[in-house]
Amino acid sequence: MSIIDPHYRSVQQLLKNASFSIDEYQREYKWEKRHVDELLDDLCAKFWSCYRPGDETPRVAEYEGYFLGSIIVSKRGGKSYLVDGQQRITSLTLLLIYLYRRSIDLKLPVRSQIEPLIFSDSYGQPKFNLDIPEREPVIRALFEDQLFNTDGHDESIQTMHARYCDILERDLQGELEAAFTHFIYWLMGNVGLIEIATDNDTYAYAIFETMNDRGKPLSPVDMLKAFLLAPIGDAATRKSINQVWKREVHELASWGGEQDAERDSACIKAWLRAQYADSTRERKAGASDRDWELIGSAFHRWTRDNTDRLGVGKERENIRLMSVEFPFFAKAYKKILDASRSYTPGLEAVFYNAHNEFTWQNTVLLAPLDPADNDDTVRRKLAATATYLDIWLMRRAANYIRVGYSSTAYAMFLLCRDIRRKPLEGLVAILKSKLEADDVSFVGAPSRGRRGIDGLGLNQFSRRYIYHMLARLTAHIEAQSGRPDLFDQYVDRERANPCDIEHIWADDYDRYKSVFPTREEFHTARDNVAALLLLPADVNRSLQDKDYVDKVVVYARQNLYAASLSGAAYEHQPQFKEFRARSGLPFKPYGTFGKAEQAERTALVKALANDIWSTIRLDAF
Repeated sequence: MSIIDPHYRSVQQLLKNASFSIDEYQREYKWEKRHVDELLDDLCAKFWSCYRPGDETPRVAEYEGYFLGSIIVSKRGGKSYLVDGQQRITSLTLLLIYLYRRSIDLKLPVRSQIEPLIFSDSYGQPKFNLDIPEREPVIRALFEDQLFNTDGHDESIQTMHARYCDILERDLQGELEAAFTHFIYWLMGNVGLIEIATDNDTYAYAIFETMNDRGKPLSPVDMLKAFLLAPIGDAATRKSINQVWKREVHELASWGGEQDAERDSACIKAWLRAQYADSTRERKAGASDRDWELIGSAFHRWTRDNTDRLGVGKERENIRLMSVEFPFFAKAYKKILDASRSYTPGLEAVFYNAHNEFTWQNTVLLAPLDPADNDDTVRRKLAATATYLDIWLMRRAANYIRVGYSSTAYAMFLLCRDIRRKPLEGLVAILKSKLEADDVSFVGAPSRGRRGIDGLGLNQFSRRYIYHMLARLTAHIEAQSGRPDLFDQYVDRERANPCDIEHIWADDYDRYKSVFPTREEFHTARDNVAALLLLPADVNRSLQDKDYVDKVVVYARQNLYAASLSGAAYEHQPQFKEFRARSGLPFKPYGTFGKAEQAERTALVKALANDIWSTIRLDAF
């Protein structure tokens, strides 16, 4: 008879020297950035509620725990095959790899406790505890802190790498500071799951189906609707308003032809935060959640507790909220989603921010809107606010300043509060004023010791932003020279032959010893944004080891930014010539490419960046 064996296990008990695998027919690793953000937010919120400055690490054992749910495994051949729980175990592994790498960098003794949760020795055979052979290359690269190119790899590998970059960008160590070690011990010993194990696949899947086939509880959206409908006495009116609400919820959930049961909830959170949140949790240990956080965790309860602020609680006011305000913001939210997916004239900045995976965009863009705004005003407000975010975000990315979900939450709360329901003219004035007062630019961030474009090089954090920047530089030059704006095609990773980052210098230090005294100086220069281009993947691969004099002949036939290194781009290109004259940008062809040429190219990139991300763009609105 098969045994079903449920046990509560801490992360350390579950993963130490373990071996988890999946069957080939299991689905891919699918977690999105928002899932990782929510997990880290929940973990940090629980930890901060327990931690007090001055606590010794043994005190962590007394902190409250955090329950991550259950996993179902089928045990066979010395391995635990995940029937349910692949997404969480994979995400936990990525988080632990980050904590391990930072612990090594900081020389923390706790690193020896983390390692066996990721990597162990089985009878002399080293292996990763997440034992999925096709995913081993990316896990190994992250574990060893090596750059990893996801091109050509399957969806799970690409998603794992992207989510690790999200964790890296979150910078938990910087966020937790002195509490970092305490958090690691708390995660390992106080965070846990229930492992439901059986030695029979049939039983395992029967358990899974039973646990996922129970009556679905009411969602926060359902509970909010019930609360708002309660004061409406007339049955016909209640039915009519209910139909309006249901229609909006359905259109959100099915937007774009893709069912997402959480999209209605995400819209309502964004709407309420943008329009009504007046407070946020203080950034210190032991602080309580306020409007911003409470809306994110339980907006139906927050609404019930803040009826005066929302102007609801009575029949007429509730009808207005459900039949006027919610449809207005749901329509605007869908417009943002549309522009995030499709490169839309006039709303290009929304697409830019979505490509940079800036999670707060959907919330912030709703803040200046007023239900009295007409469609044109809504569009202009969305465009202006998205443009501000684009400039603000890229200035920080160029200076290695974290722009992840947690790192920017407080700044976005303040921004929402400052621009809430502002008229268009006032909105633009506020946004311009904020950018002009910003001490972060493409030249640098003096208060943080950052050097801007001069110091921007390729690494795990910056890769996505450099890719984005190169695509923007390229598309801008071409559009200003009378060619189509192909930004959306340059960043489309689903194309048959997508663009890759091209290094102008081949990866061969010996070839450049006479120019660069040390290997480190060579790699720093080679990875600098001014020594990089975007090229189609097949072209990029064909040029890997070639010298510049051979490469530049091929560059001449590629996009205009790459071609501008070649003299051919300066012949028979009247619109490019006009653009150079009009902009005064220091374009120049090069027969050879060394230190001096890179310095000139850096000046060009800075000038282009200041042009593309200029505050003058806001004057258009």
